Amino acid sequence: MQIEILGAESLGVRGLSCVVRTKDRKVVIDPGVALGFNRHGLMPHPVQVIASERTRRLIEEALKDATDIVISHYHGDHMPLVDANPYQLSVARIADLCVCPRFWAKGINDISYYQAKRAKALVKSLGRILPNAEGMKDGPLTFSSPVPHGELDSHGGSLMMTRVEDHGEVFVHASDIQMLNDEAIKQILAWQPNVVLASGPPVYLSSLTSQGREDALHRTLHLAQRVNTLILDHHLMRSKKGEQWLDHASSLAGHNIVCAADFMGVHRNLLEAERVAWYQKLPVSEEWHKRYARGEIDVISEWSDKVAQVRIR
Repeated sequence: MQIEILGAESLGVRGLSCVVRTKDRKVVIDPGVALGFNRHGLMPHPVQVIASERTRRLIEEALKDATDIVISHYHGDHMPLVDANPYQLSVARIADLCVCPRFWAKGINDISYYQAKRAKALVKSLGRILPNAEGMKDGPLTFSSPVPHGELDSHGGSLMMTRVEDHGEVFVHASDIQMLNDEAIKQILAWQPNVVLASGPPVYLSSLTSQGREDALHRTLHLAQRVNTLILDHHLMRSKKGEQWLDHASSLAGHNIVCAADFMGVHRNLLEAERVAWYQKLPVSEEWHKRYARGEIDVISEWSDKVAQVRIR
């Protein structure tokens, strides 16, 4: 089994997209990407836009010969969108790549009106059905019944987890569970995985209480003791506090808890946490964002050298 994480906060974008290759399947899970549209009163910095562009291209490349596409839930950082903003993945960019792969999607019975609307728009745009895969099994793939998106009864809706097995190895994609509910942890453990990729707790939010953090840490350590590698990213890595939380949890668990960048063997790139700092290093005008949205700027060619020079300093 080969696991490649395409996009996550420690890789510079919002999302939890990955590719899992088995003997005869290539599974793309949560092919979406986003950037916080307005954070600290600032639009995404071009350094973030570069990361977004690169992640979108990785997803497009992965979809070219994918056998399966999984959508865990219908948030804009986990799926292609019909009405994507300039920093998300548009359905128009990947529609031709989604004709052959099988789709496995979360059902729309227990989600918000807006999520259901996105799901229906995706169906219409692709011209094909997104079958409800909850509780199903197909070859090496197994899908969970709905589990809470974050805390139980938090009005966050639900999501679908994915299990992939190949030659005795088991990988679980647990999306936005955020280590905030016991139901998801119980199901993951029942699947007996070697590697788990999940969202860690959103410690950057003031709404997460100290008790919530303690409970999330307890669940994290409980899970980490029973798997070889626990990859926590997404909500957790949107702040430096989250990075500190991750490293503390990993030290307690024997260092088998890592972020997506660690797992992929690349430098951590927490751009969501560094937005203000990047604006201070390389100021950007509001007009720049308007020009980018109109497709007038090739951000990679225009900004890569500037970003590299700042990092070298």
